[in-house]
Amino acid sequence: MNTTWILTASRSGATLFETDGEGKAIRRLHDIPHPKGRLQNKDIDADKPGRAFDSLGQGRHGMSTEHESTEEVAMQFARILAELLNKGRTTHAYEKLVLVAEPKFLGMLRAALDPHAAALIVKTVHKDLPEVNEKELASYLE
Repeated sequence: MNTTWILTASRSGATLFETDGEGKAIRRLHDIPHPKGRLQNKDIDADKPGRAFDSLGQGRHGMSTEHESTEEVAMQFARILAELLNKGRTTHAYEKLVLVAEPKFLGMLRAALDPHAAALIVKTVHKDLPEVNEKELASYLE
């Protein structure tokens, strides 16, 4: 068996497809919605970090996080997807992996994969393809 998993992903959701070794019969395994990925910073930051006083002097400043809230939500979703792909690898559900996502999210996803799953990536497509169907996907993979 020479199964390939194809993950099309964005911040707002992902779809996992599977194909046999020839790549002609693509079938949808399941959709993974992530509506929180559509939120904007102002919606996520309803409970903003507080303000702090400097230990010396009269200074006062806003406390901030390392990443914007939308990026943190995207990284969390990338880790969830990576966990799914890592689990699929350990159960031998696929032998090859194809990732389709916009460049920034693709980088997050690759960073979240374990090295063994990352080694199975045979192709990446730098496109945001939400709601892509099996026939459209086949044309992007050629």
